[in-house]
Amino acid sequence: MKTSYLKKSLFFLLLFPAVMLVDPSCERPASGFDDVEDAIYYSKSEITNPLQPDSTIRVMTWNIRFAIGRGPWFGDACGYKVTYPEEEIIRNLTAIAERINSVKPDILLLQEVDINSTRSAYVDELRWLLDHTYFNYAVYGSQWKAQFIPSDGLGRMDEANAILSRWPLDQAKRIQLDLRTDQDGLVRYYYERCCMVEAQINIPGFENFYALNTHASAFATDDTKHQHIMAFKKELDRLTSEDSYFVAGGDLNTLPPGSDSTDYCDEDICSGESFHQPGDDPQHKDGSNYTPESLWLTALYSDYKSAVGLQEYQQNQVAFFTHTTRPEHAWDRTLDYLFTNNRWQTGSAVVHQDFFNESDHAPVSADFVLVKK
Repeated sequence: MKTSYLKKSLFFLLLFPAVMLVDPSCERPASGFDDVEDAIYYSKSEITNPLQPDSTIRVMTWNIRFAIGRGPWFGDACGYKVTYPEEEIIRNLTAIAERINSVKPDILLLQEVDINSTRSAYVDELRWLLDHTYFNYAVYGSQWKAQFIPSDGLGRMDEANAILSRWPLDQAKRIQLDLRTDQDGLVRYYYERCCMVEAQINIPGFENFYALNTHASAFATDDTKHQHIMAFKKELDRLTSEDSYFVAGGDLNTLPPGSDSTDYCDEDICSGESFHQPGDDPQHKDGSNYTPESLWLTALYSDYKSAVGLQEYQQNQVAFFTHTTRPEHAWDRTLDYLFTNNRWQTGSAVVHQDFFNESDHAPVSADFVLVKK
């Protein structure tokens, strides 16, 4: 999400007091959250008993871009559309479900899943995917929730991070991450509230096993994204200290250490913009210059096992790219990750770069080696 389309501050300032005066008890336009609160549970009406796993299960992470595929959206990638009709959302969800069913992950971490948003025709995308795949259970935490955003026709918003599982989930919680400090208070009020979602996976015979899903800030120009990554690492450290095992990942919105290219301003530039030139202010496009972040993932790679090892990535970076901002362009950077404190089956990691039209992110999957306790 970009700040530019939330800059109509005069309208916001006039609207918000008016809403409160009309009905002081009504639900506020945008939602805040506790530091930690219960996640929302979903389950199928008819549960299918999964096969008992022996030694491994498959895990996948995917930012599905609220089921608009590679379509233009005014909040990113120089797009122009604000809302999509239901038939397009369902068509894209069908393609996403077909891809999921082809990979057959046992645990799925999804980012940018709309629950009840104007921009995606109020389709509950998590419920739809649960009903059209083999998963039995899901939990989610809202990342961007507002009853009404009075700007550019955005309207109602409820975007979430979710965990889907063949097996029952419990102890599910939403963990609030730091808010940006580089925005004025009014913009921040309507802006997304990044979060992590965590749940225990109850596989018979395998105890103390958790999944953690995160989506770090994409466009912060302050230290917020770094704080999000540090909070992710801190939660992994806590689980490890409690003798638990985990699969964890999501869209960290930064590059692996040692990446050959770290400044994507030229790749991400829109018509009429200018960066890197004398007099440009700012010099860099928000969210496109990763150079100051070159060491932010070092501790994660050092302490935990990445599905795609750092050395493997550095030797052939193009093979592991997962994102691009350009609708017709091939993947040009890596932003999506899977980590564990146990191990991945050797050679099982796949970056699904052939899933080209379903999102502006490619999913990453790998087989996790289960630990009996």
